[in-house]
Amino acid sequence: MASEAPAAHLTDSRALGSLFASAEIRDVFTDRAMIQSWLDVEVALVRAQADLGIVPADDADTIAASALATEWDLNALATEIGRTAHPLVPVIRELAARSGDAGGWVHYGATTQDITDTGLVLQARAALDLTAALLRDLIGTLTGLARRHRDLPMIGRTHAQHALPITLGFKFAVLLAEAERHLQRLTQLRPRVLVAELGGAVGSMASFGPQGPELLHRMARHLDLGTPDIAWHTARDGFAELTCVLSMISATCGKIANEIRVLQRTEVAEIEEPFVLGKVGSSTMPHKRNPMLAEFVLSNAILTRQSPAAMLTAMLQEHERDMTVWGVEWSVLPETFILTGGLLERATRLLDGLIVHPEAIRRNLHRLGDLMLSEVAMMRLANELGKTEAHEVVYQAAMAAWESGRSLKDALLDDERVRAATDPAELDRLLVPESYLGSCASFVDQVLAGSAARQAEEDSGA
Repeated sequence: MASEAPAAHLTDSRALGSLFASAEIRDVFTDRAMIQSWLDVEVALVRAQADLGIVPADDADTIAASALATEWDLNALATEIGRTAHPLVPVIRELAARSGDAGGWVHYGATTQDITDTGLVLQARAALDLTAALLRDLIGTLTGLARRHRDLPMIGRTHAQHALPITLGFKFAVLLAEAERHLQRLTQLRPRVLVAELGGAVGSMASFGPQGPELLHRMARHLDLGTPDIAWHTARDGFAELTCVLSMISATCGKIANEIRVLQRTEVAEIEEPFVLGKVGSSTMPHKRNPMLAEFVLSNAILTRQSPAAMLTAMLQEHERDMTVWGVEWSVLPETFILTGGLLERATRLLDGLIVHPEAIRRNLHRLGDLMLSEVAMMRLANELGKTEAHEVVYQAAMAAWESGRSLKDALLDDERVRAATDPAELDRLLVPESYLGSCASFVDQVLAGSAARQAEEDSGA
């Protein structure tokens, strides 16, 4: 039987990868894609040198025509990388050999990290574009849910206990606003992260002479990247920031999944992840409708939570070059992108097919009767008694209602101070959950308007 390459990571597993990874983003970080990104940088460098008359233009064209990773034997290249213990020298040698007489201009004056750093930036840009598109999909789904359930009252919970009424649309609008901020972060970090690297041996560009800064600018322009103010060989804050933002996006997806999982509990049953006949919850209990999709999202979010620690550690580099942490970035950044993309895909799928049970929501809203409206009573009594005394009065009544099973209204009316301040009819009007939703609807509208404005601005810019 032919040997099969082991799946060292879930994202590479043919059996389990579809539960965790974004296949589209994974394609950005294949070996061939990585080698091609390095070749693209080498080509941009030699074309910039041709622009400045350092390299003959015909030779630059020859090198560019030879820089196609699809035509290279990656197995042979991997063997050479292992033999030389160097990630780039075998690539340089192969490109030079394929370029014939023009090969002498390959990698002229650059250092390895110039190529690998800029190559990783090119991969990050492609992955960023895909991640932003997936985040917009999630935003679109949250927008629909916030609008659809804008006015559906439900119980709000604090400390995992019933608190005050909100609306289901308000809950989704909170998540929508968070997702919108993530999209802003992805946009804002691009100028800081998507920059070229060309510093030479120690970042001073000494090998390029006085043309160095202009050469960097032209190389960056060929790649449609920004030009940094100074070399960043050991300044890794850009990749660290990117990883932190990706992990924040993943955490939001995990929060969405956890909320669905908790609200799907049998004794709550307010919402449920998508279900179709054929989806199996248990191999031994056929009745189970387990939140499996939500649970895979949660486990995925746990994995990405570790990424910032590694990348922040990788910022601690020595002097003007430190290869000890290159492997950290080469491992963590692709993994975080791939897992975050998978999280976004699955969180959107969770919400796209979300099952809402309005009757269960209403039942739970009224589970405590009027007891959950203790704040309403307190604020009303504060007009006559002051906040401190009103809190104590309502607290005593609420605790009595808890113990006796009576309504809050009846317990309140046992107190002569309450009877002096209000009457049963007013309490009946006040202690209605559906009438104590605060500004939920206007907050939903505000978030929806902000999201729509951002979308319109993007559309006009496109």
